[in-house]
Amino acid sequence: MFLKDQIKTIKKNDPALHSNWEIFLYPSFKVQVYYKIAHVLYNRKFYFLARYLSERAKRKTGIEIHPGAKIGKCLFIDHGTGVVIGETTVIKDYVVLHHGVTLGGTGKNIGKRHPTIEDHVMIGCGAKILGNITIGKFSKVGANAVVLNDVEENATIVGIPGKVIRHK
Repeated sequence: MFLKDQIKTIKKNDPALHSNWEIFLYPSFKVQVYYKIAHVLYNRKFYFLARYLSERAKRKTGIEIHPGAKIGKCLFIDHGTGVVIGETTVIKDYVVLHHGVTLGGTGKNIGKRHPTIEDHVMIGCGAKILGNITIGKFSKVGANAVVLNDVEENATIVGIPGKVIRHK
């Protein structure tokens, strides 16, 4: 199911895909294969092996996904270089991340310290979403935005600090 979902997701989000075989070249696909294995190991408390795999994936793809993060189906990471996804991040279904996105902590929280990204969210290049906050369903985060507070559903947020410019 993962392979079929990824083919559909990449075809939907990247017009440069010319054949299904090319999926095996996409960093987004490669890093998620590593992540899925590392996540299983992490949940079984094989922390060293989980981190080893995630570090290997980071070196191969330029995308860092902590094995403790929770990722739903059909995540698409466009280009991917510089993407960082922290340990307590939750990413729901049909999310699109562009290169340079950070889903990180602020250093102020204990426990859940990374963001939750709801379904059908698009996050632009270089955006930083920091802390235990939630980005609502169908929202868009503009390139290079720095988001430090919750974002409601169907919102478009831009700037530093992030401000809602449109809400459906």
